Amino acid sequence: MKQLRFSSFRQRLNAAFLAVSLVPVLLCSALLLQIFRLRMTADQQQNAEQQLDGACHALFSMQEGLQEAAITIGGSETVLGALSGGWENSASVYSALYDATEDVRRFARFELYDAEGTLMYATQTVHGAQTLPVSWGILKEAADRDTIVYSASIDPTDLDAPVLRGAVRLTRDGQTAGFLVAAFYETQLRAMFDSLAGAQNEILLMDGFWRGVYCSQQAQVQTLSYALRGQLLHGKALTGLSDNFVYTARQDEATGLFLVLQQPQVFTRGTLRLLYTVSALCALGGVAVSIALSLRLSRQMFQPIGTLHRAITQVGKNDLEVQVPVQEGQCDELGELAQQFNGMVLSLRRNQQALLENQQALNDAQIRMMQAQLNPHFLCNTLDTMKWISKINQVPQVALMSTNLADILRFCISPDEFVELRQELAILGRYVEIQRIRLSDSFTFAQDVPEGLLSCLVPKMMLQPLAENAILHGLSGVQDGRLTVTARESDGVLEICVLDNGCGFPAEMLGPYQAPEQQTGHLGLFNVDTILRKHYGESFGLRLGNRKDGAGACITARLPMRRRDADAAGAGC
Repeated sequence: MKQLRFSSFRQRLNAAFLAVSLVPVLLCSALLLQIFRLRMTADQQQNAEQQLDGACHALFSMQEGLQEAAITIGGSETVLGALSGGWENSASVYSALYDATEDVRRFARFELYDAEGTLMYATQTVHGAQTLPVSWGILKEAADRDTIVYSASIDPTDLDAPVLRGAVRLTRDGQTAGFLVAAFYETQLRAMFDSLAGAQNEILLMDGFWRGVYCSQQAQVQTLSYALRGQLLHGKALTGLSDNFVYTARQDEATGLFLVLQQPQVFTRGTLRLLYTVSALCALGGVAVSIALSLRLSRQMFQPIGTLHRAITQVGKNDLEVQVPVQEGQCDELGELAQQFNGMVLSLRRNQQALLENQQALNDAQIRMMQAQLNPHFLCNTLDTMKWISKINQVPQVALMSTNLADILRFCISPDEFVELRQELAILGRYVEIQRIRLSDSFTFAQDVPEGLLSCLVPKMMLQPLAENAILHGLSGVQDGRLTVTARESDGVLEICVLDNGCGFPAEMLGPYQAPEQQTGHLGLFNVDTILRKHYGESFGLRLGNRKDGAGACITARLPMRRRDADAAGAGC
């Protein structure tokens, strides 16, 4: 069984060496590959954002020029009058149209339609009559939205027709006078976007409904736009469209048109497969080296560890004379471990001897404590004898004092550390009776404690020092003195107050009890406050104050609510 246990340790050691050598290689390979991919992907994304920024800027320039042209033409009475069917001066209208579109004519052909959708004027020659419907299509949308709207051609591969139109309504006295239409051809859009995309990238322009308008390879505009629109309708990402390309889309806020940039994937499946193969080969090489090293090191470590294991087994059998031999010149960790083990065994042997000596000293102390307890019992018996002699000789006050003092002594030497509040109040009554006899009934004593609080547990002899302080310091020299004990419960905290009608505390003593630097008086208060804090924590203890209903002091002891049945239940758990 021992040999199997050692063999298992060697197996775990070999596995640890394998993990130590293999895991870093795999992690480094995976991290380097991932970092390289992330870096290349980030550069590709940054490049895509820059190209899309340039394309959006071109669209913004086009939109801004079209807006300025619409404002200029909309303010020309010559153009508006001609479109409304009034007098006609074609030269003036053409001049106004050319002047207004001078900055943007390189982008599109500009046309003026009347309110019925008939083409009236254009910046380029148009063969034959041409009309656009006003009840539907781009003119209807321009009339409804009263802003520049764009619409893609039905067949973007027809290079003789505009692939995109932009239209804006022209008004006169609140009525539609006509429409300014910008017709964009494939050659004009190519001149606008080709300089913005790289050699291997393609830009796809689509309208607000994701219908294709323009592509670097115009023959693919419909196929690519259908595929992208299908991805979006099915809630899929654009990156899942192709394994060879990555797509980045952005909507131009000015025109509402969509720009999609197609870029080749940074890593193809073949490239990733090659990288993974190289990583796997590196890992296999690391495994081979690790196996050789682990076998050699495990053999070197097995013999000293086996010796140490046998020594530990002997110590478990309480054989503290065992020692692990340390080879001369062995200064490695195993030699240091053997030396520390020998030192530990020596310390255990010394501690065992010291434990025996301490146990003997504890037994002697217990015997002395039991002998010391005989003296209080002797005093109690003596006081009991004095009580009966006083009764026989008809001296009731001496008998009462002897009885009360004997009860107090028995209560003090009882083994209970905590008692019920009713027992503490009963002993306090015995003490007060003695003090009243001694002081010739110069004060009265009263209790105001609810019945439900009498079963609460409190430290033994807690109230007697508080009452003694009130009698000696508070009621000294006071006629008709009154000593009162009250108890209240608030949020699980038991507050016991000892009140008198004496002179009260000075202002510097009010608040939580603070022990003076030199203990010259109020030793009872110091002891009670220390006991409460030691038992229950720093949030409990004594608080000194003066009565609000008249002259006198008020000492409040704060401690948690506890009962004997609750403590027993907690101990049972």
